[in-house]
Amino acid sequence: MSGKILVVGDVMTDVIVVPEGPMVKGSDRRATVRSRPGGSGANQAVWLGAMAADVVFAARVGQSDRAMYENYFRGLSVVPVLAGDAEQPSGVLVTIVDTDGERSFLTDRGANLNLSADDLPDSLLDEVSMIMVSGYSFFAPGPRAAVQSLFAAAKDRDIAIAIDPASVGFLAEVGADQFLDWTNGADWLFANADEAALLTGLDDYQAQMVALGAHYGNVVIKRGRDGAALGGQAGLRVELPAPSVTVVDSTGAGDAFAAGFLAALLDGEDEASAMAEGIASGAKAVQTIGGQPG
Repeated sequence: MSGKILVVGDVMTDVIVVPEGPMVKGSDRRATVRSRPGGSGANQAVWLGAMAADVVFAARVGQSDRAMYENYFRGLSVVPVLAGDAEQPSGVLVTIVDTDGERSFLTDRGANLNLSADDLPDSLLDEVSMIMVSGYSFFAPGPRAAVQSLFAAAKDRDIAIAIDPASVGFLAEVGADQFLDWTNGADWLFANADEAALLTGLDDYQAQMVALGAHYGNVVIKRGRDGAALGGQAGLRVELPAPSVTVVDSTGAGDAFAAGFLAALLDGEDEASAMAEGIASGAKAVQTIGGQPG
């Protein structure tokens, strides 16, 4: 497999808060606060650009930010196709990082909620070998309809489709059966351990893989410190451990993993090599603050 990859997903400004200790209700806690570009789709696109992949990123931002974001993505080897929203500002995500590196989120998706079919014309698929779509695009009716229309056009052209569920919280809101129905038939699913458990109701990752394989051609389960596993309805095919690293911030680790995996796959690497690249990218991501390569 080779060629161009189209990423569809959110653009956000990530406000990352790292308190020095537990939050004190009604009082102060010293913290490091940083503002950085983010969004699951944007993170994936930028990581792919850093890996020299041929990547196009389609999204919607506040009109006043459009030129700034276009220049930003071009500077990181990503071809931006951004629609400007005259009513909603660009999205903002507040991330609170616990002492163990785990995160909690407060999300205002802003302009991302208005992504429409007009923002995703069939011409985006020209010369594309794969589409990578963030699950956030399925959690609101307008973006969901736009992405599903693009999927239908991609299937007509025999273009591979990859899905990242993106948010266990939003998955719980819409329900596993709904999400599986909306995304059924995609060629690749990249789910973390919590997402795989919610989507299947199962605890064992190998059983989760078989269950998810009934809906997707290939299933990758990102297991954090335990590495990752790949397979499908017939069971496990590849499993690799993760290196031991110091976790500073896990924001974007799953996005980095997916980008590393897909960049290697599109470059002709086999599944085991692609898995190794994904794990290495995820490990690199957790060692710095923010969801994009520093």
